Amino acid sequence: MKNCKNVQDYLFGKGAIHELKGVLEQKRISSDSIVVFIIDEFFKNLELVNKLPINKNNDILIFASTKDEPHADYINGLLDQIINNIVGNQPVAIIGMGGGTTMDIAKVISILLTNTGYAEDYQGWDLVKNPGIYKIGIPTIFGTGAEATRTAVLTSKIKKLGINSDYSVFDQIIQDSNLMVTVPKEQFMYTAMDSYIHCVESLRGSTNDAMTIAFAQKSLSLLRDIFLGDMDYDKLMVASYLGGSAVANSNVGICHPISYGLSLVMGYHHGFAVTIAFNQLEEYYPEVKEFKTILSKHKIVLPEKLLKDISANKIESMVVAIRKNEKPLENAFGKDWRNIFTADKVKDILLRI
Repeated sequence: MKNCKNVQDYLFGKGAIHELKGVLEQKRISSDSIVVFIIDEFFKNLELVNKLPINKNNDILIFASTKDEPHADYINGLLDQIINNIVGNQPVAIIGMGGGTTMDIAKVISILLTNTGYAEDYQGWDLVKNPGIYKIGIPTIFGTGAEATRTAVLTSKIKKLGINSDYSVFDQIIQDSNLMVTVPKEQFMYTAMDSYIHCVESLRGSTNDAMTIAFAQKSLSLLRDIFLGDMDYDKLMVASYLGGSAVANSNVGICHPISYGLSLVMGYHHGFAVTIAFNQLEEYYPEVKEFKTILSKHKIVLPEKLLKDISANKIESMVVAIRKNEKPLENAFGKDWRNIFTADKVKDILLRI
């Protein structure tokens, strides 16, 4: 039995971004209140940024690099930059606007502003002691579920393991499908498929309950309408949120740990990593057959034999990184997962990618 945590407040719909000003007015308790904006660097030269309710006298605006997955060293550098600029006056809110990477960076910084130490100190489950700064998530691409989950994806020098805590959950999210219009098709598909995989892994795990099953089933229904019928960004943002809520309060399974190993060692972005990993898991997830139909319909051709010429040392590093994700693998296989999902089995899957 688990006491589950979900986002407290949300705004959904076209034009919802314009409501941000009113939300922040409730948090700005004085004329010198500070809000930290963490925005995907993609938006740096776009007019949208100029329309955001940024107080140029006090607020801190950071355009986050999204070239790589969130890394502890990079986030620690941003934290130092923020601390040097707030001069002891704690921010009243932090905003993460962008894809999963940007939102996860905002989650981590929110936590680090109220907890001692650095990002890598909190990689794991329920290690955060104090609530973070009030945080708002504004996704500009849908499917990661980062707007709903208690996980902030994080890579450090030695592992890819998220900060998994109720204190990572956004206090407020704003979902505006108008923000999707500039996303390239392949990036969109990889991210949307992440939501599909969240639902499959949640439904086939052992830690779900009636509520998470309902979230996952409804999300899958919406995703099938979208992928096999007509594209609808409003449906997609709802499916992303529901899928994120399902996996936030249950767990992922086999695919995500494999993707973490691929990201840590090979540097692949999360959406691409989960997509190429899931493609090899039909023995565990019958939904892979439908997944391949979806990719074919949308003319997404996955590369083959990506790891064919990778050194044995890198393969071994991936195997070790994958098998560090104990809770997701226990969710998939049960407490005896180490004897079922052996190092040799993991290696066999990797060599098929």
